[in-house]
Amino acid sequence: MRLLSVVLSGGAGSRLWPLSRQAFPKPFMKLGGSTLLQQAIERGQACGTGDLMIVTNKDHLFLTKDVLRQMSDPPEATLLLEPKGRNTGPAIALAALQCTRQFGGDTVMLVLSADHLVPDVESFVASASQAFRLAAQGALVIFGISPTSPDTGFGYVEVEHVSRESQPARRFVEKPDLQTAQEYLATGRYYWNSGMFCFTADAIIAAFDRYAPELLAAARHALDSAQSNGSTMQFEPHSFGLQPDISIDYAVMERADNVHVVPAKFGWSDVGSWPSVAKALTPDASGNTMPADVVAIDTTGTHIHVDSHGAKVVAALGVHDLVIVDTPDALLVAHKNSAQDVKRVVDSLKARQHETVHLPAVVHRPWGTYASLKEEDGYKVKRITVKPGEALSLQYHHQRAEHWVVVRGTALVQIGETEHKTLPGEYRYIPLKEKHRLTNIGKDELVLIEVQCGNYLGEDDIVRLVDTYGRV
Repeated sequence: MRLLSVVLSGGAGSRLWPLSRQAFPKPFMKLGGSTLLQQAIERGQACGTGDLMIVTNKDHLFLTKDVLRQMSDPPEATLLLEPKGRNTGPAIALAALQCTRQFGGDTVMLVLSADHLVPDVESFVASASQAFRLAAQGALVIFGISPTSPDTGFGYVEVEHVSRESQPARRFVEKPDLQTAQEYLATGRYYWNSGMFCFTADAIIAAFDRYAPELLAAARHALDSAQSNGSTMQFEPHSFGLQPDISIDYAVMERADNVHVVPAKFGWSDVGSWPSVAKALTPDASGNTMPADVVAIDTTGTHIHVDSHGAKVVAALGVHDLVIVDTPDALLVAHKNSAQDVKRVVDSLKARQHETVHLPAVVHRPWGTYASLKEEDGYKVKRITVKPGEALSLQYHHQRAEHWVVVRGTALVQIGETEHKTLPGEYRYIPLKEKHRLTNIGKDELVLIEVQCGNYLGEDDIVRLVDTYGRV
């Protein structure tokens, strides 16, 4: 039996703002020492899936490659790059169609979300093994989570009675109101819908063909017009956009008659809010979850996250049941009871077109990262890192000059037609409208301090002339 992990890595995670941003969403957050995406990949590996497919946004290609590169045993991965989000229905249809072409229709697909937390991998493997057997017999399998509260943030799946054994699903119910959720728990017949699935490629394609033929046809068209570059597949935006924006639950699962529920024998969290992040951590004697260097006095039940460019003292005094998330460019203070509504903050910032919705404090690029350290009228200070062997585009700016100081590594700085090898402590000046390029020619990470001077310092004041990453 051939096994394939399909990891769906999307979503903005707006309830985890300001750490999660559109350009750096939840799958790339670290929890417990590694990113949620890496943990999802490793869960699949623990189940014996020899093959890996990741469906993600094209803008997250290099973030995804960085996660794979940093793994001790990185698997070979097929990457399906979406030009925009189109929900789980099209994502799974595309993955299933590609699976049949690449590995065969009898391949068992274990579909995982890249933003879930499952601490007990051994128990997950036991549940997955049960799902594999059912999937090999033609079933569409969903992992059901035994509810611990009348949560209104999850979909529910009804069965004959909650037990430790797998059984047919009776019906799917979307996110209920509180009273309905309480009634569901009282009956003992409902699981939370985990959003994790297992089936053969042939079985799910047959289900799409029966219950969502238009979606399947659109997915075939999108796949046929996609461009493949080795293990990476990019979709043509127009044909991709013809697919309906619909979840796999609406498209297939709620209508199919061969859906089985495997009860989760493992702890699970969709890490959908800051309180759920706190629950995944070990609290201190006062119920606080926070870094060891935070000063907390007369403080209980509070979660504090600190993400700073440098050393920073954070203190909490006489506060209770709060969420405090401090990043270099944004600070969130919320009561835990209101933490589900952080999306309202994000919506407000979107209306103001504030860049903290989109860009994180440390912005990741194919070549490395940059972080804004200080900005006032007429100047901006940045810290730039460049990976070994990588280079920024050959570019110029209409409205700013730049000063570069190398603080670590070895740079090759092109200014006009001249190239300068530049070592730590050395300085280069790039005049207004002069073409320039920065390349890391050393074996270690290059770190540079950039000071921009000009009347306009926006990121869109870049004219790219040559670019390794196709951004011209």
